[in-house]
Amino acid sequence: MKTELREAAVITVVVAVFGVLLGLLWVWLAPKVPLVGDVVEGNWVVYFKDTEGEQAIGVDGTFTLLALAVGAVSAGAVFAWRRRGGVPLVVALAVGGVLGSLLAWRLGVWLGPASDVIAHARSVGKGVTFSAPLKLGAKGALLAWSLAALVVHLGLTALFGPRDPDPYLPQGGGPVDGYGAPVV
Repeated sequence: MKTELREAAVITVVVAVFGVLLGLLWVWLAPKVPLVGDVVEGNWVVYFKDTEGEQAIGVDGTFTLLALAVGAVSAGAVFAWRRRGGVPLVVALAVGGVLGSLLAWRLGVWLGPASDVIAHARSVGKGVTFSAPLKLGAKGALLAWSLAALVVHLGLTALFGPRDPDPYLPQGGGPVDGYGAPVV
């Protein structure tokens, strides 16, 4: 059990560190939400440039799809390394996926466009288009990595994992009838 817990801790840390890759991909691939600043009665206000644009939901969708892909790849890599399941391994995938998603989310917000939109609007000027900060509106997307990892790992274990011995076969391994008795 000590070995499994040690391996689970390593898997948790390695999977979580790949959150940096997810965050960088999110910043690079997420659509930019165009904003425009204006002065109304002496105060700066910021509007969506395209009020019917779908870029804001695209930001969440990009994060979710990338997290699903990274979760599937991480599950495949862990299965290829261990070739079996186990409770500590599965918990490590789940916890590492959540930690990696949190790291990716915060890294993407930090590396993305400036979060103070009023100051950004002032700096670019009235009527000039600029990008909104990265924002994850659908917080459930933070679970996508873990869910994908668990489903893919379960599927790989079911298809290619070691098999338990059949309890209905006699020790000799010969054929049995419907009641578990050896057929002679």
